[in-house]
Amino acid sequence: MSASSLVEIESLFNDNGEPEFGHLTAIPKYLGLERFVYRTTMDKTANRLAKYFHYKQFQFVSISTPDYIIGVAMADIRYLGNSFYYVYDIATNELIEAKTIQPLGYRYQLMPSPWQSISYFNALGTRIEIEAGLWRVTVDSELLDMDIILNPPSVGGPLMLCTPTGYSGWTYTQKHNALAVTGRIKVQGKALDVSTCLAGYDFSAGYMRQETSWRWASLNAIVNERRIGVNLAAGVNETGATENTLWIDGQRYLLNGVHFDFDRLDSNKPWRIYGDDGAIDLTFRPLQLRSEKLNFGLLKSNFRQYVGYFSGVLTDLEGNHYPLDRVLGLTEDHYAKW
Repeated sequence: MSASSLVEIESLFNDNGEPEFGHLTAIPKYLGLERFVYRTTMDKTANRLAKYFHYKQFQFVSISTPDYIIGVAMADIRYLGNSFYYVYDIATNELIEAKTIQPLGYRYQLMPSPWQSISYFNALGTRIEIEAGLWRVTVDSELLDMDIILNPPSVGGPLMLCTPTGYSGWTYTQKHNALAVTGRIKVQGKALDVSTCLAGYDFSAGYMRQETSWRWASLNAIVNERRIGVNLAAGVNETGATENTLWIDGQRYLLNGVHFDFDRLDSNKPWRIYGDDGAIDLTFRPLQLRSEKLNFGLLKSNFRQYVGYFSGVLTDLEGNHYPLDRVLGLTEDHYAKW
């Protein structure tokens, strides 16, 4: 199913200001924040400042290549914006990054639409344009010169999920993995063959808990001539549904909940990621870490994103098994207070 064939939903909210919860059948054209009736824990209508500052939005793109893992991120938590990109060199186990933090919307923008939007951080030269559901990602620097389109397959589709969060909030998550790439990528002037690349994206937004944390795992790979994408998470979208998804040659399989067993104090120890139903049974061995700790009192972030190898077995809903043996991907452990 192509992105253009998915558009059936104008807004995430109905006329009563209530979101459409559960797995959606299509990408919302816009979130429709103006329709949302945000209430306090005492059931009063929240004031305009609370409604503005409590909204958060994140966008992330990962690209897997034979030689590099590339990540591009943007976040708007209203009080400030954060963007980074990194290039992980598989051969040397070296990770080079660039990052910026900007206050109160200064020289950056994230638009609340997963269908038609332009997001950018001028200070870092990062830009994500979404047009009719298709993602275009650009980075302009000496380290990374990139202008790519993420192309969805002719079957399947993205994960599109909205769940209740906290007392009166909500979180919308849209993710799609194992996407073909067109365009150009240069790392330190070296041109890559984009036909060998696979990518995944993450659009997450909403009124999340003001103190929250999550664990996450993601991979994009070709294994035994099958195009495999995985998104696994715990900590946010778990009220009645999970965002756990497996893509096999474009076909999407929605999965049950998973557990993340790992040691925060020892970044070299392997992780175990598994589900009670046996569909997910993976070991993750970290190779490199991108971390950042920010403590501004009322605002805090403790972020760790790992590059490493996945091994184990994935099982789709039809009972087919897909063994993984040292397949590169990402995990993440994040605490935030906002």
